[in-house]
Amino acid sequence: MEQYETLSPPQLAAIQRTMTNGRGALARRSLLRAAGLGAVATAGLTGLTGCGIPAAGGQKDAAATTEDHSGSEKTVNFSNWTEYIDVTDDGKHRPTLDAFGKRTGINVKYTEDINDNVEFFGKVKPQLAAGQDTGRDLMVLTDWLAGRMIRLGWVQKLDASNLPHAYANLEQRFRSPDWDPGRAYSYPWTGIATVIAYNKKATNGRKVTSVSQLLDDPALKGRVGMLTEMRDTVGMTLMDMGKNPASFTDDDFDAAIARVQKGVDSKQIRRFTGNDYTADLSKGDMAACLAWAGDLVQLKIDNPDIEYVFPDAGYLSSTDNLVIPNKARHKKNAERLIDYYYEPPVAAQLAAYINYVCPVAGVRDELAKIDPALAANTLILPDAAMTAKTHSFRLLSSAEETAYEQKFSKLIGA
Repeated sequence: MEQYETLSPPQLAAIQRTMTNGRGALARRSLLRAAGLGAVATAGLTGLTGCGIPAAGGQKDAAATTEDHSGSEKTVNFSNWTEYIDVTDDGKHRPTLDAFGKRTGINVKYTEDINDNVEFFGKVKPQLAAGQDTGRDLMVLTDWLAGRMIRLGWVQKLDASNLPHAYANLEQRFRSPDWDPGRAYSYPWTGIATVIAYNKKATNGRKVTSVSQLLDDPALKGRVGMLTEMRDTVGMTLMDMGKNPASFTDDDFDAAIARVQKGVDSKQIRRFTGNDYTADLSKGDMAACLAWAGDLVQLKIDNPDIEYVFPDAGYLSSTDNLVIPNKARHKKNAERLIDYYYEPPVAAQLAAYINYVCPVAGVRDELAKIDPALAANTLILPDAAMTAKTHSFRLLSSAEETAYEQKFSKLIGA
C-alpha cells in the first residue's frame, strides 16, 4: 500500500495564514511570500484535508531515465514568480534572458505562473506524482518546498559539468543547506533575510537593535510588531535567547514561545502581521517590528525615516531556488541557464533590478558599475560581519510541525 503524508489542522491553519496575510499574500519584488511549512500542501485548502502526498517511490529512477531533448530542441521552459526578473521600462523585454538567447541560440519560454508555493505545488503535483512531464524545465521554489520536493524524489540531480560558474561563484554560506547538502539538486535564485526595522521618527531617534528591545523596552510598548510566520518570529527570538534556530530543542521552542507570550500579555506587542506591517511602520503607528529585508529597499526610498538592523544575535536567512523537475525535456538547457545567472555581470544586472540578496560571489564590482549605492546596500550584498550573523531555521518533522504550529497559533490568536 502506498504511503501518504497528511496535513494536520495546525499545518492547514498555518498555510491559510501564510496565504491570506503572511508571505504567501505578498507581491513580488518589494514584498515576499510563503515562508514555508514543513508539510507540503496541494492545490487548495479545500482539497488539502482529504489528500496526501505520495512518497517518492520510484520517481528518482524515473528521473534518471528521462530523455533529454536539449540537443535537438533549443528551448527551455522557465516558471518563476511575478516581477522577479529584470525587465525594460516598457515591460516588453527581459534583457538578461534576451542576451542568453542571443548567445546560446536557446529560446527561453518564460512564464510568471508562480504566485504562491502552495498554489503552485497544486499545479504540478498531479504530473509529478504520476511520473509525468510538467511542461516545465526550470522552476523557482522557496527552500522549504524545494527541500520537500527533493525528499519526495520529484526533482533531478544536477550535472556539475554544466554548471562551472555556479559551482565556482556560489557564496559560501549558501553552499550546503540541510535540505540539499552540497547543492546537488538546487541553486539559489535569491536570498531572503528577516531583520529588525524601525521608524526613527516614531522612536524619537532611538535605535532598535534587538528582539529583547522589541519585547522589553517600555518606550516601545504597544507599538511593536512581530510576524505571523512561525519560523521568523520564533527563529529571531531563539537567536536573541542565545539559541541556534538550526539546532534547537523542544524545550528551546517552548521557551521562545513563552518569551513572546510575555510580550503579548504585557501588551508590548501591538499585533502580529504579514506584509501589512509596511503601512503601519511608514505611518509610525508601529515604531519597530520584525521585517523582511526585501520590503525595505523600496520602503526606505519612500520614507527615509525607516531604518533596519541586522541584530548582533543573528538573523534568519532563506532562499528561493532553481530546480529542474522530473521528466523535464530540456535538462541541459536548463542547467546552462542556471549557470548563466552565476556569471557576475549577469547576476549584477538581476540584483540591480529585483533588490534581493544576491547569492553570487564576486558580484560587487559588477553591481557598482550599474549603481554604486546598490553595491553598498547590505540588504542586497550583506557584508562579512552581517554574513557571519545569518542562520537558517532547521527542517521539521511532520510531528514537530504540527506541535509547533499549534503552539504558535495559540500565541498569536490565529
